[in-house]
Amino acid sequence: MVTAPIDTAPYSEAARRMLRPEDCALAVIDIQEKLLPPIFEKERLVRNAQLLVRLADILSLPVIVSTQYEKGLGKTVEEINSLLPETKPWTSWSSAASTIANTAPRSGIWRNRNTLLLCGMESHICVTQTALGALNQGLNVHVAADAVSSRTELSWKLGLNRMQAAGAVLSSTEMMIYELLRKSGTPAFKEMLKHLK
Repeated sequence: MVTAPIDTAPYSEAARRMLRPEDCALAVIDIQEKLLPPIFEKERLVRNAQLLVRLADILSLPVIVSTQYEKGLGKTVEEINSLLPETKPWTSWSSAASTIANTAPRSGIWRNRNTLLLCGMESHICVTQTALGALNQGLNVHVAADAVSSRTELSWKLGLNRMQAAGAVLSSTEMMIYELLRKSGTPAFKEMLKHLK
């Protein structure tokens, strides 16, 4: 999938850090009604984004949703929207990162969140710019490579390459899920397992 691995000390340090629920927030980027139809492997993207939204609910992770030009491009697709908590979509490509970075020091649900999990589209535009914004704010970024996409396979891969080169950790939906759940047998694991079968 990625043409060349990044072998730098900062990247390996970020990749070595285990995900912890108390550190994470999930950003769902632009999975909109009129944007989705031409997306490469859109069924994969929607299914995996649904899993991440379900995980966020089970683990009480904050969720940020972005949309672009809702009047022309539509709302977040119903398959995702029906799973989301009541939330107002953000409308800037890097607003998810800014929202977390600007509110993290405050009290409440954002307190001490330093890791942004990303899913959505398009990989090479909105997802990449959100990742870059978050990285430039000093946040850790993990991208579920199988929960992001673009209109073409090339653009999807180029987006992943750019994010990884910038320091975002590429992962998969299942990697994130099992890493955040930590172990089997817990109530959270049992709840999530229903959706993984």
